Amino acid sequence: QVDFRESGGDLVQPGGSLRLSCAASGFAFEHYAMGWFRQAPGKERQVVSCISHRTSTTSTDGNIYYADSVKGRFTISRDNTKNTLFLQMDSLEPEDTATYYCAAVAYANRYSCGENNLLVWGQGTLVTVSS
Repeated sequence: QVDFRESGGDLVQPGGSLRLSCAASGFAFEHYAMGWFRQAPGKERQVVSCISHRTSTTSTDGNIYYADSVKGRFTISRDNTKNTLFLQMDSLEPEDTATYYCAAVAYANRYSCGENNLLVWGQGTLVTVSS
């Protein structure tokens, strides 16, 4: 059974940092591109970043995508030995306030992310940026 457990969300002041984690199980994590998405209150879920299955802590094929709104502030990474996806978020802004979700995606390259191809979402983790 495919499952995603996101964690690391918290209340943080503008300019602060958080590191989100996503523990994945029930599928061959190392063979799937992965992505982070977020949904702010009253808005649709949108992609934040995604990473190819070949990019790990020791190597990369360069296929990483960031939404313009987070480029230069967020860093996605993954550990295929631990089936875990990460999102380092720096210089947080109030506009980053949202529930963050991870998912397997159809593809990841420098220009875009594929859709959620396992059709499973975790419970998400809430990030609130406020003074």
